[in-house]
Amino acid sequence: MAYQGEYFVERYGAAAAEATPPIARMLDKGLKVSAGTDATRVASYNPWVSLAWMVTGKTVGGLRLYPQRNCLDRETALRMWTENVAWFTNEEGGRGRIEAGQLADLIVPDKDFFVCPEDDISFLVSELTMVGGRIVYAAADFAALDDNPLPPAMPDWSPVRRYQGYAAWGEPEGAGRRSLHRQAGAACACASACGLHGHQHARAWGAGLPVSDPKGFFGALGCSCWAV
Repeated sequence: MAYQGEYFVERYGAAAAEATPPIARMLDKGLKVSAGTDATRVASYNPWVSLAWMVTGKTVGGLRLYPQRNCLDRETALRMWTENVAWFTNEEGGRGRIEAGQLADLIVPDKDFFVCPEDDISFLVSELTMVGGRIVYAAADFAALDDNPLPPAMPDWSPVRRYQGYAAWGEPEGAGRRSLHRQAGAACACASACGLHGHQHARAWGAGLPVSDPKGFFGALGCSCWAV
């Protein structure tokens, strides 16, 4: 619903969309509910998009799907991604919380999830990631702690090799991360240009939708840039 809620509302109406699903009501009734992603082409692996959807009740395009009564507070939403997942995997007491005796799997985001503006939640990124107590990723103020950096992406012409992967397109190496919607756009390393925007994909993604049907499948990103 976060990614295609506009389609659902257009087909079934706003009233039907208000409980798709009714997470707050489910939790109020004592049901065990966890959050996660199937990491398909529809659902991003990025947990912040899911957290933003549960907290704001909005699609990634900004359409409000849910009334406030079906939105979650930030702590409840975060616990769905942590403690509740541990319950479903029978790992309660071993992971899911930051406390003595549990696996030291944690991240330090670039902004405080609990106080940052709601519209910034989906653009949060990790500046420090630990798995089992070992630092596996470090950037920004924590960069000096990364003593085992990942090797360059392969093949050597990969855009990820130059633009640093998820949500970092258009940033020179060493620059602080910024969200796509704040970027002015930059050149890319892909082999195919969009017929409307050329190679300025980041600019297209961050701009107003230059399409006649913003609810259309390709209209969601302004063009077919995402597919090149």
